[in-house]
Amino acid sequence: MAVTRARSADRKPRADAQRNRERILEVARQAFTRAGAQASLDDIARQAGVGAGTLYRHFPTREALLEAVYRAELENLAAAAQTLTDTRPPIEALRAWLLLFVDAVATKQIIAPALNSLVEDHKKTFEASYTRMHDALRGLVKRAVKNGDIRRDLDPVDLLRALVGVAHVTSSPDWQRSARRLVDILIAGSRPVR
Repeated sequence: MAVTRARSADRKPRADAQRNRERILEVARQAFTRAGAQASLDDIARQAGVGAGTLYRHFPTREALLEAVYRAELENLAAAAQTLTDTRPPIEALRAWLLLFVDAVATKQIIAPALNSLVEDHKKTFEASYTRMHDALRGLVKRAVKNGDIRRDLDPVDLLRALVGVAHVTSSPDWQRSARRLVDILIAGSRPVR
């Protein structure tokens, strides 16, 4: 019996189960962004085209779903760096990734406060995801520096700090539009002095 359980725990999820999980995460991200962390889980299941039982099988609690959405958002952001590296010139890849980062910050602003209060060890959730994200950004900046698009003394974290700073101006409902403009300003200001 224990051997059977161990084998089933090691097995990859079925393709349909994986698709359901991904669909739930995408719908949940949209719902949390639109309605906040208290968005209806039943509505999320319905919009994802699954039953409530399927949602709860994948995510037994609201906290589990919030954490999974947050992790998926940052994992997708980290993975996007490789896709952008493979398909765009260095400076364009960096710019596109920073624009994706702005969108991720918007999701984080909704989800992070709930994670802070609901998930016991939220710092672990944040740290693991941040490490991959920072590594992705460092790779994009390094490539742009090597190509001569960005000055050598640029600290990649400074780009993130500037964008997060704009996001913290919560009195402005159009902070995302400002942050998107700031991406171009940051890119222009990061060019080597000729």
